[in-house]
Amino acid sequence: MKVLVLGSGVIGVSTAYYLARSGHEVEVCDRQPGPALETSFGNAGEVSPGYSAPWAGPGVPLKAIKWMLMTHSPLVIWPLLDPAMWRWGAMMLANCTERAYALNKSRMVPIAEYSRDCLKALRAETGIAYDDRAQGTLQLFRTQAQMDGIAKDVEVLQQYKVPFEVLDREGFVKVEPALRLTQEKFVGALRLPGDETGDCFLFTKRLAEMAQQLGVRFHYGTEILGLEKEGQRISGVRTAGGTKRADRYVMAMGSFSPLLLKPLGIDVPVYPVKGYSITVPITDAACAPESTIMDETHKVAVTRLGDRIRVGGTAELAGYSNALRPARRSTLEHVVTDLFPRGGDVSKASFWCGLRPMTPDGTPIVGPTPIDNLMLATGHGTLGWTMAAGTGRIIADLVSGREPEIDTAGLSMARYRKAWRGPQPSLAPGVPA
Repeated sequence: MKVLVLGSGVIGVSTAYYLARSGHEVEVCDRQPGPALETSFGNAGEVSPGYSAPWAGPGVPLKAIKWMLMTHSPLVIWPLLDPAMWRWGAMMLANCTERAYALNKSRMVPIAEYSRDCLKALRAETGIAYDDRAQGTLQLFRTQAQMDGIAKDVEVLQQYKVPFEVLDREGFVKVEPALRLTQEKFVGALRLPGDETGDCFLFTKRLAEMAQQLGVRFHYGTEILGLEKEGQRISGVRTAGGTKRADRYVMAMGSFSPLLLKPLGIDVPVYPVKGYSITVPITDAACAPESTIMDETHKVAVTRLGDRIRVGGTAELAGYSNALRPARRSTLEHVVTDLFPRGGDVSKASFWCGLRPMTPDGTPIVGPTPIDNLMLATGHGTLGWTMAAGTGRIIADLVSGREPEIDTAGLSMARYRKAWRGPQPSLAPGVPA
């Protein structure tokens, strides 16, 4: 079967690789000159199934107000006259309940855990290397109130049997020795030893090369203009290089997916939430992080990637703007120098931003659409790197007519019932509708 994948970020390339491995003829289109040159390029580097949770949750609206008042704010909202943004925001607020949080978490954790296992298997099978480490994530708390507030998170981790450790200062310094210089700023930490780290761009680039060896054809520098529809099927994709046709199509264009889907009558609530990062050269390895540290106060992740430190964070609602704002860089520099003052040279840091494709419930949209030969792989938000391998495997299984290895109920766009024009798939047993 011929399959056309739209988008060559980590989700699109992972999907193309697994489709090719399943024996399909695969082509990939992307406007960029190479793979992973947009949102997948400079993310925080975390493969964090243990940290997979929806942003929407009980108490978040009040926290959001506090965050926006901070000097180094983790949340920035530009008051745009964009109905899509306000609709998305209203849907997110509707998910800020105990019941919605539990349901959304129950959908996110399985695909994140499965994806991490798929990534491990891929590494073992191919030897792919991408400055990867498997030393866990350390979530640092600056106040006792933050430390006391992890009780519900711990309950969820126990429910899903995710390994964790609650550490005092002595404990987290053993895991991250460089924190000995700044340990007095923190009261404790939550460690997720099953999490991993790695350079998403390097991974995607090398996986694309492996996909090419399997016969995948990549059409880089090819702007996608629109999808052509005949009846209940896609008949082709209009590009700057002409119309491309296939038997099946996979939409993996991140934040730009809804712009191409809307003319087809498909309305999915995916909206860009801009994230920023700086990449800092390490000057003293003994004073740099060993793995990933999450500063709970500023919602910033600090990750070791080979001889570099990647510092990523901020949630900025600014539409499709790619403007690099100095205030966001200031926050990232503040966090890394506050935690690891001798680790790297921030004056030599590179500054980047990307548009995370967020759903209001945090769960990605993976699976079929009302159009018979169109599938979606979008809306992964901050967890695209975490969920990429698993998403690729799921799409390859569905296209091949195989039952995925995990329950995918609740992952498709069918959960947004107003947007769904076809039959409603049932939810997983025991999961409330």
